Amino acid sequence: MYEGAIQDLVDELGRLPGVGPKSAQRIAFHILAADPSDVRRLADALTEVKARVRFCEICGNVAQEPQCRICRDPRRLPTTICVVEEAKDVVAIERTREFRGKYHVLGGAINPIAGVGPDDLRIAQLMSRLADGTVTEVILATDPNVEGEATATYLARLLVPMGLTVSRLASGLPVGGDLEYADEVTLGRAFEGRRRISA
Repeated sequence: MYEGAIQDLVDELGRLPGVGPKSAQRIAFHILAADPSDVRRLADALTEVKARVRFCEICGNVAQEPQCRICRDPRRLPTTICVVEEAKDVVAIERTREFRGKYHVLGGAINPIAGVGPDDLRIAQLMSRLADGTVTEVILATDPNVEGEATATYLARLLVPMGLTVSRLASGLPVGGDLEYADEVTLGRAFEGRRRISA
């Protein structure tokens, strides 16, 4: 549609997840109209993140050092590991301020259609972390979708025979939602995960 550099920029932006053709075009024209110093800061941030950010050698979370800040923190409980699909899931759980253990990032979920099997995930590294007997509980916090459920089921089959306490995050109705708009799977999960109320 456009010529040269602007079309190249639209094309590259359009390759980003969640950015469609119209959004790519809007972002490209925003960059074109922006102050050169703003664009330079954006370019520097992109270059810097590729040069300095890596994955933690223990848990697979993003880090600027060989180990992430959570793995280095002596206040974190070494007996509990929360298994998540992606590093962004760590941030979501940390925002709750409910979990004080450590994490393990799988780097995705089992998805045969996309050609992702157990060997493509960081499952072997998880098993290595569990070998010394320090960890007593594993919380499976994979996404509540088909791939996440398949991954959690696969991991549970590996972990339960090891004598570990294995749990799965509850799923069900969102706060502020209406029952009439809930699909049957979500509503079914809410019934399964119901809790007793005491006075």
